[in-house]
Parts: sequence; structure tokens; C-alpha cells
Amino acid sequence: MDAAEVRSRAVTRYVRMSAHKARLVLALVRGRDVREALNILRFTPKAAARVVAKTIASAAANAEEVHGLSRDELYVAQITADEGPTLKRGRAGARGRYKPILKRSTHITVVLAEKVRA
Repeated sequence: MDAAEVRSRAVTRYVRMSAHKARLVLALVRGRDVREALNILRFTPKAAARVVAKTIASAAANAEEVHGLSRDELYVAQITADEGPTLKRGRAGARGRYKPILKRSTHITVVLAEKVRA
């Protein structure tokens, strides 16, 4: 990372979805321009696509407001889905047993950076 490189970030926490499902969508947009990433997510038929698009849009708005950058100059430099807390619920099973139900959550982090001008 260059010392003059400007980075903007946004985090969406406690999304009620497993990190594995979110990572499938993140792989589609990693390294792409912001506008291209938002267009890809608009037509992706996964539940995580909407949440990821909102997070990217938020990071782009942060870059415009705080650093005065244009969306055209930004790309997705880093995007991760980390595991959040798991809600442990249960259900009665056959023969008096307990069947655990794990309601997972995830934290989505997006870092946008300015494109290097050649």
C-alpha cells in the first residue's frame, strides 16, 4: 500500500446469514470497479447480494463524503466475510433427543481504494 493511497471502508455487522454463503457472493466482486461490482450484484440471485451491495454503496459514500473521491476512481481492494456470533437454538428430536439448530451470523467488511493513475 502506497503512503498516498486513500482507502475507505464500511462494515455491516450481525448479518443473519452464514459467512460461507456470503463469501460465495464476495468472490464475484473482489478486485472490480465499484460501478461494475454494484451492477453484478444487482443481477445476482443470492440473498447475500443485497447486503453486500449496500455495504459497497456505503463505503463509496464514505469515500465521496470524507475523502472527496468519485465513484469512478474506486475499486474493491479488500472484501471479507467473518463469522459473527452464533445463536444456539434447539428442537426436539426422535426418541427424546435434542437436535441443535445453529443460527449463524456474519460481519461483512469492504475496503475501497483509489485506482492508480498510469
